[in-house]
Amino acid sequence: MSDVALSELAEHIRHKRPEAVLEAIIAFNELTIEVTLAAIPAFIEFLRGDPNCRFTSLIDITAVDHPERPARFDVVYHLLSMHQNHRIRVKVAVREDEMVPSVCTVHPSAGWYEREVFDMFGILFSGHPDLRRLLTDYGFRGHPLRKDFPTTGYVEVRYDEAEKRVVYEPVSLVQEYRQFDFMSPWEGAQYILPGDEKEAAK
Repeated sequence: MSDVALSELAEHIRHKRPEAVLEAIIAFNELTIEVTLAAIPAFIEFLRGDPNCRFTSLIDITAVDHPERPARFDVVYHLLSMHQNHRIRVKVAVREDEMVPSVCTVHPSAGWYEREVFDMFGILFSGHPDLRRLLTDYGFRGHPLRKDFPTTGYVEVRYDEAEKRVVYEPVSLVQEYRQFDFMSPWEGAQYILPGDEKEAAK
């Protein structure tokens, strides 16, 4: 899709929903619309129903963690219009103590995506019919995709043959945390190629 067509779409959305749109950005042939938190359900419904948009397919809902910002998270919606052959990204900034209005009534498939975002980032969705963890275990502590979550986690799981059950134990590393330099195998290696001995003999 050309930047001209994306600009026209962005201008149409701005004109129709000026109270919701904070910014429209076109980069790498993709349109990103930043909207206010309270406007999310109505805005997603507008994108689905407007004849110039018709974004009837919700592709994904995810989040991005920015721990240095007051509004720590960006919740990101990816939508597809098969009628217009358009894609759009909708972003909303969310503080850690805020709840995001659920869009399950607009797109029922959002239920799974919102549960995943809750599980991985700890973002709560108000109005969700069944907001439970989706990918981690019952009793899991923390949210693994937050940038302050430790890379080793908090507990390790193993099957105890003596107790005949799965047990949870605090993580204990058997070696110090290793630092990797990411050099290629050839950098810094001491090797002699055929013919090098002639150069050394000179």
